[in-house]
Amino acid sequence: MTSTVENDRPAAAPAAAGGPAPLARSRKEGWVRRAPLLPALVFTIVVTQIPFLVTIAVSFLDWNIQRPGAKSFLGLGSYQSFAGLSNFATVFTDSRLRSAVLNTVVLTASVVVISLLLGLAIAVLLDRKFPGRGVCRTLLIAPFLVMPVASALLWKHALYNPDYGLFNGVLNWVWQLFGAEEGPVVDYISSTPMPAVVAALVWQWTPFMMLILLAGLQSQPGDVLEAARIDRASPTQIFRHITLPHLRRYIELSTLLGSVYVVQTFDAIYTITQGGPGSATTNLPYEIYLTMFRKFEYGEAAAAGVVVVVGTIVVATFALRTISSLFNEEEMAR
Repeated sequence: MTSTVENDRPAAAPAAAGGPAPLARSRKEGWVRRAPLLPALVFTIVVTQIPFLVTIAVSFLDWNIQRPGAKSFLGLGSYQSFAGLSNFATVFTDSRLRSAVLNTVVLTASVVVISLLLGLAIAVLLDRKFPGRGVCRTLLIAPFLVMPVASALLWKHALYNPDYGLFNGVLNWVWQLFGAEEGPVVDYISSTPMPAVVAALVWQWTPFMMLILLAGLQSQPGDVLEAARIDRASPTQIFRHITLPHLRRYIELSTLLGSVYVVQTFDAIYTITQGGPGSATTNLPYEIYLTMFRKFEYGEAAAAGVVVVVGTIVVATFALRTISSLFNEEEMAR
């Protein structure tokens, strides 16, 4: 009886004579599929990771090209000695860098919060149907497409200039309406440097916030909104209890991504104020530039750069987690 049962079992299919094992064949096919991506991967490693490793190595050196050096580093120049963690200690104790950190926090928080609020208001308006909505969207996105340096030059010369800028021209025109011969001349960059930079960056980053929040508004379930209207909920109640909770993830995403980008601002600072007056608008990227190309302290600048990169990676990690949660919600909703 046992032998009969055993004979009835189907025999295992023999492996192809001389052919590769299935596991080895699947691995080979996987590498064949990945092969077109290898050049991009190699390019990314060469362009980003190798310079970052060199920056980490330089951050442990006492290196100033204005002083005579004794040892060569990778053929790039001569450094004085191994500094250990002293450059990092300088980053966290130097008053200039502490001021730059404070300016970076103020600049980033101001730009992100104001851009987020303006972007939310514009997104709510653009979510409604009206003639010419497509044209309005295109025009409102345009500031985000302007090169940062061109945007900063536009604000510095066309708007802020005390002699021929638009703001002083409008102010002079208003004063003349009230009978004055000539209005006051305001030098916005000298008198209010930080608000001047914040205004230019808000103009540039509001479309970015608007696009993300508008996508969130258009992903709202229509049946839920219709049910709320049938139940006689007011527009304010719908926005507060339905729309705003739905936009929470998109608001978090806008805040995190905006913070990652704005904290790296260099163009506007260099073009509009050059960190001044004094160090009123000097943020960390611009302070690193000054340390590197004005003081020629390569080790200290590299240490500050490493600290900024690590801080940015921390913020970017939260941003990526938020994006992942958004995608997971989309999949569950489907």
